[in-house]
Amino acid sequence: MESVFRSHAGELWRAVLATTAGRADIADDVTAEAFSRLLVYDKGVRDPVAWLFRTAFRLAAAELRREALLSPPLQVERGRRDRAAFLSDDLTDALRLLTPAQRSVVFLHYHADLPVSEVAARTGSSVPAVKVRLHRARRALRGRMQTEDVAGE
Repeated sequence: MESVFRSHAGELWRAVLATTAGRADIADDVTAEAFSRLLVYDKGVRDPVAWLFRTAFRLAAAELRREALLSPPLQVERGRRDRAAFLSDDLTDALRLLTPAQRSVVFLHYHADLPVSEVAARTGSSVPAVKVRLHRARRALRGRMQTEDVAGE
């Protein structure tokens, strides 16, 4: 268990941070909760890394849904530099255009450089579902970039 924590906790935290579009508070809580749940279910988990990622993404999505029901969306202040500094303001803004599921596959595939099959395992999705999410995310981001290019001229 300790080796899994040492080798994957940072990556898991960054993936949740990207999935929540820069919400370090959720990334902290979800990462800790996913590892604590792994301690409880340790013997029944075949692939602890994939299990952690799936659990963390589900917890993060549930937290975002809960917050959306209770209050208006919390905006992460532009220019804020804390532990989330590896996400630029422009990247964070772009990630907000995507669904949490799209954010997670984009982060894992492009930032963590994982093949689609590993992204599918970590998100608990099928390979075709990951490909569809990546395609839709690229289309959404491409649309934003084209809009900004026209507005900037």
